[in-house]
Amino acid sequence: MLTVRDLAALREAVREFRAEGMRVALVPTMGALHAGHIALVEAAKRPGTKVVASIFVNPRQFGPNEDLSRYPRREKADLTMLEDAGCDLAWLPPVETMYPEGFASNVQVAGVSEGLDGAARPGHFDGVATVVSKLFNQVAPDAAYFGEKDYQQLQVIRRMVTDLDFDIEIVGVPTQRDDDGLALSSRNIYLDETERQKAVALPRVLGIAARAIGRGDDPAAALAEAEASLTGAGFTVDYVALVDAETLEANPGAGRPRRLLAAVRMGGTRLIDNIAVEEV
Repeated sequence: MLTVRDLAALREAVREFRAEGMRVALVPTMGALHAGHIALVEAAKRPGTKVVASIFVNPRQFGPNEDLSRYPRREKADLTMLEDAGCDLAWLPPVETMYPEGFASNVQVAGVSEGLDGAARPGHFDGVATVVSKLFNQVAPDAAYFGEKDYQQLQVIRRMVTDLDFDIEIVGVPTQRDDDGLALSSRNIYLDETERQKAVALPRVLGIAARAIGRGDDPAAALAEAEASLTGAGFTVDYVALVDAETLEANPGAGRPRRLLAAVRMGGTRLIDNIAVEEV
């Protein structure tokens, strides 16, 4: 596996991949890799494809009271995991490459970015869209892979790619979970043993609510019950919402695909999860 930290060297490597007749797939990450990230690499490993994984802790998607300084950085372990997974190139851009002195541009995606985490974390999705657009221009991939755990982020990126005419296939990969159902996340390491045991209530409560809504129960009652259950389990609830799975608008119309999304806090750790609502 190549490890590249210089933009010119990255572009040269990508040119060599293409000279070999290979497609290029990108897996953007912020490091602190776990099995969920490796699932993205494995999904990207198609015949005739070279896989590029980026590691960059993006300061622009952290708010003033969020955990940029605490965010885990494990470069050596991350590179070992990528190499073991069969990644072809690791792109580790320095901050000065991503945001050089005088950097003044911002990519903002309206609509899908404005509620849910967009409301709870102002400016977060501007930071995501800006850094992902830079990665797309640097790597020029044919496809890019993102986990469905960050469902709103996935929809923001899909909207951006459509609106800005990026010729890139965006592939959503199902959420990877621990044996007890908790979605894998780099932030799970912040949970102490007691909090980790309690955290499993999040996917369980969402599953109960999704099944209730899918069989025709009143959505408002199901959401209220879910919020009460999460509060009772020790969470502080940011939101539990039923939305259109494509537009993320509330109160999806009849026949539209639906998604149940939640964001909660357990102690000082913020967790998100989501589940599709299937009609029974």
